[in-house]
Order: sequence, then structure tokens, then C-alpha cells
Amino acid sequence: MPIGVPKVPFRLPGEPAAQWVDIYNRLYRERVLFLCQDLDDELANQLIGIMIYLNAEETDKGLYIYINSLGGSVTCGIAVYDTMNYIKSDITTICVGTAASMASFILAGAKRGLRLALAHSRIMIHQPEGGSQGQASSVLAESDEVKRIRRQVGRIYAERTGQPLSRIASLMDRGATRFLRTIKIKETNIYLLIVKVTGLNA
Repeated sequence: MPIGVPKVPFRLPGEPAAQWVDIYNRLYRERVLFLCQDLDDELANQLIGIMIYLNAEETDKGLYIYINSLGGSVTCGIAVYDTMNYIKSDITTICVGTAASMASFILAGAKRGLRLALAHSRIMIHQPEGGSQGQASSVLAESDEVKRIRRQVGRIYAERTGQPLSRIASLMDRGATRFLRTIKIKETNIYLLIVKVTGLNA
């Protein structure tokens, strides 16, 4: 039997008594967000809306995004990344399991020093893919757009991590067969997406 979403008591400002709200709602109010499924339009829009609202509420308080996802839509990932860098609130990203594909892109979207991963997390980057079918002209147009997005994503990874673009491109080409385990990142001198590997008490 599914356990469902737990509810916890929370007293809204100005209210005399606490109300029972689901735990995610409670955590959102503490500026804690989650990317723990495939990133699609609905989830991306939810994350964007919550970030903009919380930033408008208090720009001097940080936000936290916990990530355990295999990725998802490239355009959605870029939209979330752009919003992270548009708002004034500092954002800390934390990988708690797997950050692959666009989830690792969002992990890299935090400032240096604000990208964390628990000790046994896995991180994977790879080339954005297209999947067009239909007329040759349409396929060719998407192919050009996919190439443009690949260059854009590669440049952003390079800028965020301080790694040469050639090294990023090599890792993206091999990405589907190579997960970077956080425990080995310092050993291989690859400071790709995080600058701190941390334990459960982070």
C-alpha cells in the first residue's frame, strides 16, 4: 500500500492555529525545492513559478534545490537554469542520488561553492538529443537547432566549472556510458559540477 504524501502542521502568518499541509508544501515555505523526477513542462513551470515567488518574497534568503533525477527536456532545463540566474536569491543545489542529463545541468547552475552532492551520488552529462521525424527540411532544421543547443550547453558547462570546452565536449560525448561518482571526483581531478562532497549532515 502506498504511504502517500505525509502531512505536517504549519501555521500560516496571521492565523491563530496550525493547519495540516503536505510535507512538500511545508518545505516550499522553507525555500526548499525538489527535482526528483523527469523534467517536463509542468515541473519546470512549477519550479520557475516557485523560485520567482520566493525571490519576490525575500531576495536576501537563499533557496535550496534537491536533485535526484535522470534529466528530461532540454528546453525545460535551460528555462530553469536561466531563472536560477535571473533571480537575486542565492540558490544551493544538492545532488542526493543521481543527477543526469539536464538534472546535472541544473546542478551546475548554482554558483561555485553552492553545488553539493551527498557522498554516494552519481553525476552524468551527455549531448542533448533531438528526435525529429517528418519532412527532410524539418529534420534538417531541428538538426541545426540541436547543434546550436549542444554548443550552448557545452559553453555553459565550461563557464560554470572552469573546465576547457574540449574536455567538457569529450565528457558529453562519452556521457551515456560514464557516470562520475562523487567519491572519485577529487581523485581524478575533475571538478566538473561540484566543489564539495558532503555527508548526510550537510
